[in-house]
Amino acid sequence: MKNRISISLILLFVSLNLFGQVNDDSIRQVVLNNNVTDSLYVFGQWNETDGTETHLRYLGTIKSPEGEYKIMTSSWFWGLSKRATSRILVFNDKNEYLGNYYVGMTYDLPEKIENNQVVFLHSKTDECDKKNVTKLSFESGIPEEFFLECKDGYGDIYKFDKE
Repeated sequence: MKNRISISLILLFVSLNLFGQVNDDSIRQVVLNNNVTDSLYVFGQWNETDGTETHLRYLGTIKSPEGEYKIMTSSWFWGLSKRATSRILVFNDKNEYLGNYYVGMTYDLPEKIENNQVVFLHSKTDECDKKNVTKLSFESGIPEEFFLECKDGYGDIYKFDKE
């Protein structure tokens, strides 16, 4: 009897993992294949009691001596309080996922690519100094980490994760 309960619980958890989230890879490929910069794509559906939404925005391409990198922002909203998991996603020129920078807040996501650099503004929050602009260069390849200043020299260090 204990084995049946254990097997039933394992199958329940596996099925929740398989069907509980939107397939991130397929929706990312939709956005990359559309190749439209600065458009917000929303996948999933949020309602008052449950649900999840994934917001993807393709920022464009960064050129580097090591190749081209495609940059996309991702915010996955979940839970009753609509928490968000936000990342900066990096792909190669063949749309293959290379890894991401996990950022703490949705307002820590970059807003554009300009002069071959990823540009972070603080236009979406009053917590940080709006005069601070951080530019992330890929001139030497994908940076292992970068510092995003918020205010008065304080901020966060974000590291690249090659999942």
